[in-house]
Amino acid sequence: MAKHLVDINEDALRAARAELGTDTIKDTVNLALQRAGLEHSAAVTRRLDALADLEPLPREDAWR
Repeated sequence: MAKHLVDINEDALRAARAELGTDTIKDTVNLALQRAGLEHSAAVTRRLDALADLEPLPREDAWR
């Protein structure tokens, strides 16, 4: 774990605390970062699943 000095918008922090149900700045920021990472991973998975569902081109058209 590393310490970082950052400026945080107080209104955004209050809204995040209410949404996440956290009490401390540390818990709020860590949970928000964790959720952002999970959402990104889920988006990548959805995109890969969409690609897997596509019908491949006929082999003879693949190089044209």
